[in-house]
Amino acid sequence: MRVLVLNAGSSSLKSSLYELDEPVPQSPAAPLWEGRVEWEEPFSNVRLRAKRHGYPQLEKQPAIQSERDATGYLLQTLWDGPARVLANPAEVDVVGHRVVHGGAKYSEPTLVTTEVKEEIRRLSAFAPEHNPAEVDGIETAERIFKSQPQVAVFDTAFHQSMPMHTFIYPGPYAWYERGIRRYGFHGISHQYCAARTAEILNKDLESLRIVTCHLGHGCSLAAVQDGRSVDTTMGFTPLEGLMMGSRSGTIDPGIFIHLLRKENYSADRLEEVLNRESGLLGVSGVSDDMRHILAAASKGNSRARLAFDAFIHRLRQYLGAMIASLDGVDALAFTAGIGENSPEVRAEACAGFEFLGLKLDGQKNAASPVDCDIASPDSAVRVVVVAAREDWAIAQACWRLARSA
Repeated sequence: MRVLVLNAGSSSLKSSLYELDEPVPQSPAAPLWEGRVEWEEPFSNVRLRAKRHGYPQLEKQPAIQSERDATGYLLQTLWDGPARVLANPAEVDVVGHRVVHGGAKYSEPTLVTTEVKEEIRRLSAFAPEHNPAEVDGIETAERIFKSQPQVAVFDTAFHQSMPMHTFIYPGPYAWYERGIRRYGFHGISHQYCAARTAEILNKDLESLRIVTCHLGHGCSLAAVQDGRSVDTTMGFTPLEGLMMGSRSGTIDPGIFIHLLRKENYSADRLEEVLNRESGLLGVSGVSDDMRHILAAASKGNSRARLAFDAFIHRLRQYLGAMIASLDGVDALAFTAGIGENSPEVRAEACAGFEFLGLKLDGQKNAASPVDCDIASPDSAVRVVVVAAREDWAIAQACWRLARSA
């Protein structure tokens, strides 16, 4: 079964093609083909990259006029040009889509219907930078792959197992009745990371209490017990929780009232500041990229050092909260760009929990190995670095759903 995975964002689309046989391995397989297209409105700067496994990468700057054009142009490289791996679109069996917000309705991967598309579109009010692009991706794929099933895999689904006392906000109960509650995000990554951690440790997933740490430009933690999410740091939107690349994470809501009343902020300006001008970028004034923050801090930039220290402080705070939700912890798992590649962040985060008997192997940590336990042999808590493979997790979910249909 050939499964095509699409991960659409507001200014980019990532895609990969897998060929799966029964039984599907838990360990990730290499894709037959990978592609990415990035654009900036008014589409004067477009970059497309595509490669088939074992061959050099194709790079182009095509002339396009819309996001849908960009998606169609990328997918065409599957069967046309030097990166092609298919004879025609009909050789794809199922198309899987990452959808950021599925609300409370969807707790499993779901076949896309008109009703499902309308619900994803309705939920765009909660995820305006993601859901509209994902609907565009679905509709473009429907036009290209006319008879193949489309599957929506929701980032919020994994967290639907959280108990109500965890996801309700302490405001008026009427908020909850109107859908204002904590949903959590990065669920595809957290679910895969927890399962992969158990595999790396050669343990039964249901026997472990794991805190999964998805640390990238967007950051979130999840408390995973018996293979199920029982708590997470993101909430009604991806703004809640940890300090991130350019997002603030949780701050006193009284600040919003002050800015609206005293600084003449509009709702749109407030949204722009919280999503794009805060976090590492806002505090440091240097960058939203942890690599640049660390480089600047090493050269004596005090605001870059402040941004790093604030990031670690918030990370330790929320790690403590997740561990408390689990009544203890057996393993920490780090994934995504910062989680996989920053030994400094892992070391500082773990240093706050040495009182639990957590001990890192400094040499292993410095090497940043992926899919590896980097804790010392005598550590009471295992520490695992897991390569982020959301695309593979989506492909697995599509295969299981297609086989059961």
